Amino acid sequence: MVPGLREQYNKSFTKERYNDFLRDLNTPHPGAIEFRVAETPVFIDKQFQFKLIDACETIVDVITDESFKAMTDRSIPAGENVPQENAFPHMIAFDFGICINAANELEPQLIEMQGFPTLFGFQVMYPDILRKHFDIPANYSQFLGGYNRESYLSDLKDLLLGPYSPEEVILLEIKPHEQKTKIDFYCTRDYTGIQPVCITELLQEGKALYYLKDDKKVRIKRIYNRVIFDDLHNQHASLGSYVDITQELDVEWIPHPNWFYRISKYTLPYIRHPYVPATYFLNELKQVPADLENYVLKPLFSFAGQGVVIDVTIADIESIKDPENWILQKKVRYADVIPTPDIPAKAEIRIMYIWKDGWDRPRPAINLARLSKGKMIGVRYNKDKEWVGGSVCFFEH
Repeated sequence: MVPGLREQYNKSFTKERYNDFLRDLNTPHPGAIEFRVAETPVFIDKQFQFKLIDACETIVDVITDESFKAMTDRSIPAGENVPQENAFPHMIAFDFGICINAANELEPQLIEMQGFPTLFGFQVMYPDILRKHFDIPANYSQFLGGYNRESYLSDLKDLLLGPYSPEEVILLEIKPHEQKTKIDFYCTRDYTGIQPVCITELLQEGKALYYLKDDKKVRIKRIYNRVIFDDLHNQHASLGSYVDITQELDVEWIPHPNWFYRISKYTLPYIRHPYVPATYFLNELKQVPADLENYVLKPLFSFAGQGVVIDVTIADIESIKDPENWILQKKVRYADVIPTPDIPAKAEIRIMYIWKDGWDRPRPAINLARLSKGKMIGVRYNKDKEWVGGSVCFFEH
């Protein structure tokens, strides 16, 4: 992306430096990183950063429109509408592929978005350690929106804790210590004092929730929610009894679970921007595109790429029994953009926004990146490959 920096980084890279970096990265929480960490960050210049933020801000305009909630009410599945929804989502993530257009120019293209947390903690620690082992220019940073390490962590802590003490706020997940993203839970605890708690560990008395800390029952005032209903349903049989979080409870949510659905694949058909691929609800499709090979079929209510049909046929479309729950999205051409010792890697960038109480709109804050050499971004497409996996963008400032 920045040829001079890329050439310099690749030239100075050695497996020994990478292994030393990984050893250092795993030291704070041994064994907690269960995903592959890529050999390289992504360097992004000001021009490409402007394109990314311009697309994000256009989508934010839609999200902040007064009609947005009414427009997305159908996105929340029956039985999963949680009471006491906040007026806005406290965290949003926008996923872009680095793509190549018809004019052979690099541009971002939105792949997905989510009104749900992501690695807001780990993406502070990881680049800190990366800088210790590799030469990253001082005018490049993982932070956005005018943030630096101190101001970002201050706002993240304020966002999650609000007026409460750390012990009154929990990070809620299903078996948090078995999740692939558990390193983020531990980093969040390091930075804010919030404990990860399993949904099976919640104690309910009336509308109040409690958890045990050092054998002491502590009242929960606020939940930093990491529970995905899809996961909850899939693991229901093995979990035993747990509190039904769709009932009215005397607790605050950051972010509220309903925003997971409101800002999601469901929102894509409402966005019009050069960096957002044309997307249609399948039940509203007037005519199947003649160039169907240039589209991908996605279920609205799935997570982590499950159920996606890449090579779509008319038979696939005709077999869908609930077309209102599917979208047809224009494919994008990922660019082989990052030179590596063997074949170039493709990249996705996740721009992460936070929205504190009192703000008119959310603000870009931090990011993550993922590198791939497979057909799609994801572990299953990158087995036995190097220079792939979790990464970070350093943006020119």
